[in-house]
Amino acid sequence: MGGGQAELSGPDLAAGILESELRGESPLLGHAGGEAVVVVRRGEEILAVGATCTHYGGPLAEGLVVGNTIRCPWHHACFDLRTGLPERPPARDPIACYAVKREGGRIRVGARREIAAPPAPGGAPRAVAIVGAGAAGESAAESLRREGYAGEILLVGADDSPPVDRPNLSKDYLAGTAPEEWMPLRPPSFYDEHRIELMLGAKVATLDVAGRALALADGRRRTWDALLLATGADPIRLAVPGADLPHVRTLRTLGDSRAIIALAQAQGARNAVIVGASFIGMEAAASLRARGVSVHVVAPEAQPFARTLGPELGAFLRRVHEEHGVVFHLGETVARVDAAAVTLSGGGTVPADLVVVGIGVRPAIALAESAGLALDRGVVVDEHLQTSVAGVYAAGDIARFPDAHTGDRVRIEHWAVAQRMGRIAALNMLGRKVPFSSAPFFWTTQYDVTVSYVGHAERWDRIDVAGDIAARDCTVAYRRGGAGDAAEKTLAVATIGRDHVSLEAEAAIERGDDASLQAFGRAR
Repeated sequence: MGGGQAELSGPDLAAGILESELRGESPLLGHAGGEAVVVVRRGEEILAVGATCTHYGGPLAEGLVVGNTIRCPWHHACFDLRTGLPERPPARDPIACYAVKREGGRIRVGARREIAAPPAPGGAPRAVAIVGAGAAGESAAESLRREGYAGEILLVGADDSPPVDRPNLSKDYLAGTAPEEWMPLRPPSFYDEHRIELMLGAKVATLDVAGRALALADGRRRTWDALLLATGADPIRLAVPGADLPHVRTLRTLGDSRAIIALAQAQGARNAVIVGASFIGMEAAASLRARGVSVHVVAPEAQPFARTLGPELGAFLRRVHEEHGVVFHLGETVARVDAAAVTLSGGGTVPADLVVVGIGVRPAIALAESAGLALDRGVVVDEHLQTSVAGVYAAGDIARFPDAHTGDRVRIEHWAVAQRMGRIAALNMLGRKVPFSSAPFFWTTQYDVTVSYVGHAERWDRIDVAGDIAARDCTVAYRRGGAGDAAEKTLAVATIGRDHVSLEAEAAIERGDDASLQAFGRAR
């Protein structure tokens, strides 16, 4: 994936700096031995780590120190300051750790430190099966090995493609600015090297939770001691005449994105209709405009994103799309699709040699249902992501879990949330008893606008805005309860152009700091 070494700047840390140059816990950017390094004070301890996030190359010097971790401002990847190990996805590989020497009021950064591999966990299951090779499943497999697990890992994916960077399918990859080699989360050799048996294009037909076994559609049978269900969600299909025509596509897999690119590029589609003003749909609209395709958006709502981001932020994103030439047909649906046009519910027609359907997804819970797991519009899990059957866990789009911030049971369809759930499920398979307590996080990029969102607000009583949305510099807070009410609660915070504020809001949500959260969305 993208990213690279940060450009060297700041003081030469190998030559040394005065301790007084470290202010509080703010990271200080410098360099040592030709590598970008950040230095952080934690109480009486001084720590030095690599300055570049291993996800997309974000600048950790602009991030936030929380406890013994440092968080990236771009996509909230999180690393351990003492070991450099990824603590939270979308962090991928470790960052470097460096020796630090203190003498005479000066700090000098030395060579890289080797971090010892973790010992094999005691009492671990003999074999782990993971059904679903998406964000949660892949994260769980990696986390097991990173934690020293030496047993068998079976990772079963129904798609023919290996685990990929799904957010990019509707963003840079679809726009043509991210090359194909960025898309796999890991090279094929990674799974062999880490003894992860990756089965692609494989479907699990039945689960026997009592006998701890699964049967594949081709008749093969495998046993397990711990199981993670991470089957994700399936896109909702358009149910109108012509919806099965070859130029009508959903966007969920690498194959889907490739097919849309082929229609837009190799087959020269010039007019696209996006059905649904979802995040996937609107990101696809922006990406197709980058390819010079004319784009019309058809959606039943009166304002894009009004139910998820509120009317003001939704209106702003609509204007951004209109400035880039997108035409909206709101308050309408698609009545039929023909080879070169789409007929709308109001009777009008729109030219279309490409139709991208983004009208939502449904959690893929058929396997969980057949196995007798407890369901509630998803697979019910506890705070440790364990289902109603001991030893069986669920993560990602199918899991309905207790939100640590609100106490509500929620099911969230965010990539980073799925990755983080996969990691926590892996830790709990190893007996760690770690609750899933990270604040939900997602980002959307449409043209040159990125919205970061932490928390979860399915509904709210009030929205407070600080800053200027039109100037792309704002904080938007979603609250439950009346202003000044003792029971008022900030559910979520969205930001544009304020990455550090987004990190601060995430940290406040996770420590349950309702008093601090009241300041978000107000003048600051």
